Amino acid sequence: MARILIIDDERSIRNTLKDILEFEKHQITLAENGKQGLEAVQNGVFDLILSDIKMPEMDGIELLSLLIEKEIEAPVVMISGHGNIETAVECIKKGSFDFIEKPIDLNRLLITVRNALEKNSLVIETKTMKKKVAKKHFMLGVSQEIEKVRLMIDRVAPTDARVLITGDNGTGKEVVARLLFEKSNRNEAPYVEVNCAAIPSELIESELFGHEKGAFTSAIKQRIGKFEQADGGTIFLDEIGDMSLSAQTKVLRVLQENELTRVGSDKSIKVDVRVLAATNKNLKKEIENGNFREDLFHRLNVIPIHIPRLDQRKEDIPLLVAHFTELICNEQGIQPKSFDKNAIENLKNRSWTGNIRELRNVVERLIILGGSNITDEEIDLFV
Repeated sequence: MARILIIDDERSIRNTLKDILEFEKHQITLAENGKQGLEAVQNGVFDLILSDIKMPEMDGIELLSLLIEKEIEAPVVMISGHGNIETAVECIKKGSFDFIEKPIDLNRLLITVRNALEKNSLVIETKTMKKKVAKKHFMLGVSQEIEKVRLMIDRVAPTDARVLITGDNGTGKEVVARLLFEKSNRNEAPYVEVNCAAIPSELIESELFGHEKGAFTSAIKQRIGKFEQADGGTIFLDEIGDMSLSAQTKVLRVLQENELTRVGSDKSIKVDVRVLAATNKNLKKEIENGNFREDLFHRLNVIPIHIPRLDQRKEDIPLLVAHFTELICNEQGIQPKSFDKNAIENLKNRSWTGNIRELRNVVERLIILGGSNITDEEIDLFV
């Protein structure tokens, strides 16, 4: 169902177009002239605009120029009972999608509407894809703690030094790893992520180092492991504190000798991989408890980067809330919303045990359930 705005000073034309397009399951908004049409566009989002040319107060040509100037993305189809080639050419030159003469031919109208909506959908899809492709990771904040992290990233990223990223759940360890990769000299090479906690212990070695066909019962074909996939690039071992001791031993060998052996093989394979690792555990305590190899810890911990908890950088909360608000409104197709001053103070004074991830979830909940300017009372009601 598309949202279509119809602008025409003749009530009979407006109502006829409305009936036809509502029968096609579209959502219709009506305006009597260009001025009302412009107000409707400024207060809502439309997938298509149908506009008459000859209208009082503001004609269709003037309206079209304003829509182009304001970078309104919805395609505009101009309609006129005084149609001629010169007028049609002028409309197309000014940026209209098409031009239809009165009396309106039903088939011509429906084909034009369908083509305009298909083009608009394609444009939106293309822009979305471009945003995804162009999206870069960044750390938002002005606190001293986050500035220290940024400085470490900038200094360490261009090197091949191994980095151990520590911090509580939801602090942004994955973002730091991505930034280290994007700012590195290997940023055109593969970047491979492995969540060690999500892989069963009996499969972790096959996942990391690969296996040969027949190495075990379910090994029906050869598998290339994550380290080989990352050859020449970077591997990010997330939640490495949950890795089995057996797998730790093999990872240590890769770090020491830059070579690995697939499960079920005795052949060594050389690899050139930069290793980034992250954990929310205290690895020194894990070493004391016999759960983590001390020699592997020292191999990984060449450059330690610790991510502060959100409770340690509360001055960053207003920036984070503003960022998440814009992001979520765009993702959900919601009109832009905001948080009033007292609401921001409320959020700053809360304890964020889930850190950035928890804050984002709370902001999303408030945007969906709250009004256009979210208040202190709404936070107490919904959080």
